[in-house]
Amino acid sequence: MVLGEEIPMIGSWFKLHFTENDGMAFGIELPGTFGKLFLTLFRLVAVSGIIYYLLIQVRRGIDRGTVILIALILAGALGNIIDSVFYGRWFTSLGLAEWSQGGNGYDKWFHGQVVDMFYFPLFSGTYPDWIPVKGGDRFTFFSAIFNIADAAISIGLFAILIFKRSLFNQLKEDVVTETSSEKGETEAAEEPAS
Repeated sequence: MVLGEEIPMIGSWFKLHFTENDGMAFGIELPGTFGKLFLTLFRLVAVSGIIYYLLIQVRRGIDRGTVILIALILAGALGNIIDSVFYGRWFTSLGLAEWSQGGNGYDKWFHGQVVDMFYFPLFSGTYPDWIPVKGGDRFTFFSAIFNIADAAISIGLFAILIFKRSLFNQLKEDVVTETSSEKGETEAAEEPAS
């Protein structure tokens, strides 16, 4: 596949569309070489934070569902880091550089793109004329192009948001229980023996 090529998978509403995302979600980019380096370093720090948070929560004994959701976010973030830090260099060293940037490879270390490929243009249409600014413009519903890592992050985040009340109530109960048991142990240790 070459950059921008599409392969219809299921009718016209699911296609593989080879593209490179130089920035974050929805193609948002930080300007310049420094912006790309900052984004990659931010991803590395964020993944380190997620790993640390997940380890703490596992030690606290949170439920398996929460662990799975946090692990989904972590796996997606790691997948995108592998793409942006290493994958392009591997592709270039394997002689497959013609797949990207006109044959020049992805980029140097820590400056690579993330490969996105899943495209679900469910339907297209025209905004009604009465809609301010957009009236008369064409649109495609769900025009985002994403990869498996993006899907893992989105599923994990949306599930946490949807079920957050029960997840965070469980975490709050665990903290209250830990605090109460620690307080009880402290009081018991401070009581004089009779």
